[in-house]
Amino acid sequence: MGSVMNGLALSSGIIPFGDYFLVFSDYMRPSLRMAALMKIQSIFVYTHDSIGLGEDGPTHQPIEHINALSLIPNLVNFRPMDANETVIAWKTAIERKDGPTTIILTRQGLPVYKRGKDGFANVTNASKGAYVLTEDENYEVILVASGSEVEIAVDTKVKLNKKGIGVRVVSMPSKELFNMQSERYKNTVLPDDNVLKVGIEAGSTSLWCNYLGNNKLVFGIDHFGASAPYEILYEKYGLTADNIAGKVLKKLKSGK
Repeated sequence: MGSVMNGLALSSGIIPFGDYFLVFSDYMRPSLRMAALMKIQSIFVYTHDSIGLGEDGPTHQPIEHINALSLIPNLVNFRPMDANETVIAWKTAIERKDGPTTIILTRQGLPVYKRGKDGFANVTNASKGAYVLTEDENYEVILVASGSEVEIAVDTKVKLNKKGIGVRVVSMPSKELFNMQSERYKNTVLPDDNVLKVGIEAGSTSLWCNYLGNNKLVFGIDHFGASAPYEILYEKYGLTADNIAGKVLKKLKSGK
């Protein structure tokens, strides 16, 4: 499928897209790499993007795949948190003429936040790869997440607010697009200071060290998953607002 897409992009004047489970991007890697190398506009849509797909088990649960895709030069990966960001993902992919784009979608249902209301920012800056979704005036913690884990970050903010802790939530749907931004913009989203930064992703944690600085916590999966409903898996592996809020409070109290 990936090879056919690339052939269509090169010869027919159309913008092709195809979709499959994210875990099977391993089998499509040669086509992804060639699309990036040839700078052609293929759009690769992947679904079932984390352990959140549940009962299909570890064979179908991608752990390292987003990180592996991030290693391909000239490939932009976009993992939207809701329908609003998915619109921006498609707009980005259609407008990007000099290389392929992946759009990485979840299986489970997700809330669609009302932008410009209830303290949630306009979605426009999602095109820059990361942006401040919601924040308190005097925040002590920055929660950074992508895709379905942004919902967990928002819920964690609610719990920390009840403890008197101010929080900024950053949605980072595309590390590649964020890397392209000016240092000035990057610093408005993730300030280069000692504020505690927390990364949340239901997959490998290895890339988060590039964005969180020295004072950080990272919640993710650096091992294979298991076969169970996603709610059970998230509880087992600590990807819950209760667990994250508790660990954040402990680290703030300890100062380490």
